[in-house]
Amino acid sequence: MKILIVDDDPKLRGFLKLGLEEHDYECLEAASVSDALLALEGAQPPDLILLDVMLPDGEGWQVLLELRSTDKVTPVIFLTARSQVDERVRGLEMGADDYIIKPFEFRELLARIHVAMRRTPSRTTLTWGSLILDNMSNRVEHAGKWLELSPKEFALLRTLMTNSGEVVNRSQLLSDVWGFSFDPGTNVVEVGVARLRKRLSSSGPERIETVTGKGYRMATAEGTAG
Repeated sequence: MKILIVDDDPKLRGFLKLGLEEHDYECLEAASVSDALLALEGAQPPDLILLDVMLPDGEGWQVLLELRSTDKVTPVIFLTARSQVDERVRGLEMGADDYIIKPFEFRELLARIHVAMRRTPSRTTLTWGSLILDNMSNRVEHAGKWLELSPKEFALLRTLMTNSGEVVNRSQLLSDVWGFSFDPGTNVVEVGVARLRKRLSSSGPERIETVTGKGYRMATAEGTAG
């Protein structure tokens, strides 16, 4: 498994590289936004990205935005000294999978990497009736029409489809889609589901069912999971 480490601190990059290679990860390094974008141009993208926010020629947000414009699947974990809640929420809402504050314990980072990789879909294509989600091209087709989804909408739909009609509760959605290990006390899940429903209903029948007091699942009115 290949991990791209994006950080301008050579000592930290060296520490991470050494530790990760001891756990059989292959590591690539980038010290700036431009270096990171160059590394992402390769024919074989990394399996996961560790990304600092503050870089010499810009911010990690730029790298994430560029990545998510074409790739909504590769996990991204921010490693940064910026600890404000607004910063963490911003990163997660932009499509990051996790946000770790420096300094951190290497064991925690390793555990977060394992969790992020478990959430990464192993199947290339998911289907539910006339709804098709392609993880490789990051595209969604519904009733013969291609839909433009945001990274979070894509991740939300992928989570629901991966669970093949089973109920997915709020805690799991907060973790898998928004990267929260706690309930932030906002209506982010409800808003996300409402937006996704609107996107889907524009091209075909309703697909997401609310199970009162439990969560959400793909509606079984048409078709089965593939």
